[in-house]
Amino acid sequence: MDTSEERNRGRWLLLAGVLLTLAAPLLGDTERQFVYVVVAGTALLAVRNGVRRNHLTRRQAWWPVAGAMLCCALANGVWGAAMAAGLPAPDGLTVVDLIYVGMYPLLAAGLLGMSDNRGGSAWAGLTEAGIMLCTGAVLMWVLLYDPFVIERGYWPGAACALAYPALDLLVLAAATRMIVAHGRLTRTDRLLLAAVSVLTVADVLYFLAAASGGSWAGPGWSASGWVLAFLLIGAAAWRPQATGAVPERRVHRFAPAGNVVLVMVGPAGTGYLLIAERDLAALSVPLAATALTALLLVLRLTHTTGLADRRAASLRDALHEQAELQRTLCHQARHDALTGLLNRVELEDRLAGPDGGALILMDLDGFKDVNERFGHPTGDDLLVSVAARIRGLTTGSPGDGSITVRLGGDEFAVLLPDAGPAAATAVAEQVLAAMRAPVTAGGQPLHVTASVGIRVFGPAAGPVEVLSDADLALYAAKAAGKDQAVVFDVAMRQEQADRIRLLERLRAAVDAAEFAVYYQPIVTLDDARPVAVEALARWLPPGRSPIGPDLFIPAAEDSGLIVALGEWVLRRACADAAVWHRQWGTTVTVNVSPRQLADPHFTVKTLAALRASGLPATALTLEITEGVLVRSGAHAAQALLHLSALRAEGVRVAIDDFGTGYSSLAYLRDLPIDVLKIDRSFMPADDADTQQATLVRAIVDLAAGLGLITVAEGVETRYHADLLRALGCQRAQGYHFARPIPAPELTDLLAEAANVQLRPMPADEHGDAGLGVSVK
Repeated sequence: MDTSEERNRGRWLLLAGVLLTLAAPLLGDTERQFVYVVVAGTALLAVRNGVRRNHLTRRQAWWPVAGAMLCCALANGVWGAAMAAGLPAPDGLTVVDLIYVGMYPLLAAGLLGMSDNRGGSAWAGLTEAGIMLCTGAVLMWVLLYDPFVIERGYWPGAACALAYPALDLLVLAAATRMIVAHGRLTRTDRLLLAAVSVLTVADVLYFLAAASGGSWAGPGWSASGWVLAFLLIGAAAWRPQATGAVPERRVHRFAPAGNVVLVMVGPAGTGYLLIAERDLAALSVPLAATALTALLLVLRLTHTTGLADRRAASLRDALHEQAELQRTLCHQARHDALTGLLNRVELEDRLAGPDGGALILMDLDGFKDVNERFGHPTGDDLLVSVAARIRGLTTGSPGDGSITVRLGGDEFAVLLPDAGPAAATAVAEQVLAAMRAPVTAGGQPLHVTASVGIRVFGPAAGPVEVLSDADLALYAAKAAGKDQAVVFDVAMRQEQADRIRLLERLRAAVDAAEFAVYYQPIVTLDDARPVAVEALARWLPPGRSPIGPDLFIPAAEDSGLIVALGEWVLRRACADAAVWHRQWGTTVTVNVSPRQLADPHFTVKTLAALRASGLPATALTLEITEGVLVRSGAHAAQALLHLSALRAEGVRVAIDDFGTGYSSLAYLRDLPIDVLKIDRSFMPADDADTQQATLVRAIVDLAAGLGLITVAEGVETRYHADLLRALGCQRAQGYHFARPIPAPELTDLLAEAANVQLRPMPADEHGDAGLGVSVK
């Protein structure tokens, strides 16, 4: 049913019920009986519908209420039919009386079933219910039984008339337990409580009328009360706020003072009887009820006292736990969870103080590699060990104010109050020396270094400024080669601004196609014939001087622009090389960034560039750094999958700058590699540099034994070319042979070389730095 229709129907029923309540005293005895049937039947239907439509959460408790309404309807229906037939009123208890009387225990059972204590004790409210029952028994004895039955003598119908108030006590006791157990009354609870109260008043008025010789059908006010009580029960079930739901704001609690009032009434009534009545046998019921009330009160007070003690203890425990939690939260707010060091919040508060000093900012070199190769648990162990090592070095005398902080990741800081440049540099050198010693992490020794930035500041410097400047000094230390300390200089701010402007220009340059691809020939050392070329990116801003790759390649790597730039260079190089390969068999080498290899679609993009250009896969060599392959982790695994898949298509793989990083015989044997490129740093300066020559010979012999091609980079002089040829190196590139040149010039060079051997070119101080597209 629609909610609005249901609400309207409820209003009409309420109006009809009010009219019946007001009209009941005006009706005859027979008509009243049928009104009771109608009202009780309506309440029965309301309960049934409420249960079936799940309005009522404690459904099992409402079925006894429905049974009570059924008993009422049946009994009044039989009485009304008998009166309509002109039958005389019964002299004693009948079966119909017993059916009607059965309404009370059913109603009490329903109320007890609704006494959901909501998480409390199952015995909650039983003491109060007992006190109510015993006190009510004393009041009934004093006010009803003694004056109207004992003193006047037993009269016909007295047992039935007295049974109603007596059974009302049972219903009131059940309602008392419901009130105490709930603590907070819902709309349904209040309607049921009102119904029980009205029913009790109506039954007492009926008893008084019957004792005075009135009709057995009851006085008019009792009729109104019975009608109203049944209507209230139906209203409670019609649109209930189900028992156990969130109560309304107003709180109803059965206060302990109510127990005292009830208990005082009982002894007062008993005292009155003791004075007025000398027959102790007649006083047995009120005396027993009073004694039981006193006992229940003692139990209630004992329970209340124990409950108060338990609540006080619970409150103390809660306050203690709250204080402990507060201390824990305050500690966590200013300490690092992993290392136990102070955190950035505490450092910024200290930096905001009135004193100057020095801030040492330290960052581990290659920590990302540790995480990728050995896993994050080993990385965490390393951070804990490093933290302990730094703390041991920097902990001064008590009261000196120095603190060690973990800022996050692998970044640490040491604050030295009142320290100058010399003192700060000395501490930084101690930290660097300590970091060079092996650190045991994850059950294995690790060799790590650190870079340090130092910012000496005065009282006027703010936390943001100090941290930012220290970070610039740290960046300078890493850019200078790592494993060193750099003191902040004001010029670093300008350098940082220049880097930011360079990055902004770089983003615009990628969109504006300001880049070009230059090619440097790779020749065979036997005859200086170009057999391959290396593609090198060049930034040529319109109207400005070219920007060297040593400036824009690192910025592109850091910003991620290297992915788009590298992809463009790959497509351009394949398109240019396709022509050269068809005419002269020239192959092309393209540098690939680690960021490109982390792209899941790199293989697809590379094969698409080959198909679009028509360049055979065997004519393409991808040049990577050795660190890409020897690292562990998801990125390294992804790179290995790409390279393996491309080699299966015919693409070759070259290791750039071999010997400067993680050189390992194992990875040369096991990983997909075809070419070794010897770094320019191994080139000997002259005949006296025998050690460098020995290293070059070792690399060449190693590659030959593994079936790899060797390419020497940075060949600047004839001496280098002759030495490499003598050592067995197969190919070389450098200014001795040719500089990087645009594609049209390379076409002419290759055409000329096809007929005439390429002449070596002298070195030029303005020549190329040899940096590749992405990783050089």
